[in-house]
Amino acid sequence: MGHHAEAPEESTEALLVLSVSKKNKNIRTVQVNRPEPEQVNFLPALAKGLGITLKHFFGNVVARKHTETMQYPEETKAYPERNRGLHRLMLREDDTERCVACMCCPTVCPANCITIVPAERDDAGIEKRPAIFEIDELRCVVCGLCVESCPCDAIRMDTGVHATAVEHRHESVMDKSALLKSGTKSIAVQGGTGPNWRK
Repeated sequence: MGHHAEAPEESTEALLVLSVSKKNKNIRTVQVNRPEPEQVNFLPALAKGLGITLKHFFGNVVARKHTETMQYPEETKAYPERNRGLHRLMLREDDTERCVACMCCPTVCPANCITIVPAERDDAGIEKRPAIFEIDELRCVVCGLCVESCPCDAIRMDTGVHATAVEHRHESVMDKSALLKSGTKSIAVQGGTGPNWRK
């Protein structure tokens, strides 16, 4: 079976010229013409693209026309009132932690970033205390469930400070001393007002 060249499409009609050999009628050749110089030379398009890039560069870096960049940490944005910041542990009147190691916050935490090891209190009461209380701020998803689940108002996220950048991962883990450093005395009444609170 002989292979015959198909007719050129209309879009390439100007570039293709179909000719038949004079010696053999079954042989057909296709001559491709060279495109115009403006279709081949990429320098004008390159210069146009660089011009647009330089226009935006100097307009944003020098004149600051379209930039929304904030010079942090010299400039800070005002956080909303209900912003959740870094954690802190609240204190009792005797400057001890309010946490009783009930394990509600590590149980409800979806990121498993809270570690608590309970221990007995020195006053030999029925409540316990956390011997180890650690929060990995890099794993924290700032959901606030630990604050909502705490029955003793022992943990809060109202510091207004977000987690800072660290060189090593272990530096993002806040231990009990770091959490108590920003803590204040809580005036919350532990256990509520008793069984007759409706009266």
